[in-house]
Amino acid sequence: MPSFDFSSKVDIQTLDNAINVVTKEITNRFDFKGSHVVIDLNKKEFKVNIEADSDMKIQQIVDVMISRSMKQGLAAEIYDLSKVPYVSGKVTKKEIPVRNGIKQEDAKKIVKLIKDSGLKVQAAIMDDIIRITGKKIDDLQEVIALSKTWDIGIALQHVNMKS
Repeated sequence: MPSFDFSSKVDIQTLDNAINVVTKEITNRFDFKGSHVVIDLNKKEFKVNIEADSDMKIQQIVDVMISRSMKQGLAAEIYDLSKVPYVSGKVTKKEIPVRNGIKQEDAKKIVKLIKDSGLKVQAAIMDDIIRITGKKIDDLQEVIALSKTWDIGIALQHVNMKS
């Protein structure tokens, strides 16, 4: 039986390279000269910590970070931008978690979307991946094409295709 897996993995080295490019670009920008800016990637916890003088500068850093990450091949959805920046003394800080893996509730949504599509495939949740199996490889390719139209807020990769 042909099968493939949906996963949502982030390559930490690629993410580190993107953050280094952002740091270099921000320190060279004219509007950030003389400003307090800290961009730090916590590799163990998959979090990006940003410090700047104002909320507006934090937003500019986030915009640069998303665009540079996309140029490095990372999806914009890997960043969880739901947390609001907070003021700590004279600086504003923002903690941005990086989504790595598919959470259980997101996996259930994906399985429901697959079942609602009416395609003759089976979906099984296995830790932080979802295995899709079907009788024909064409059905699996339809699921892949369908997955590109979903707006679920996470970056999906289809890996481990077996026929």
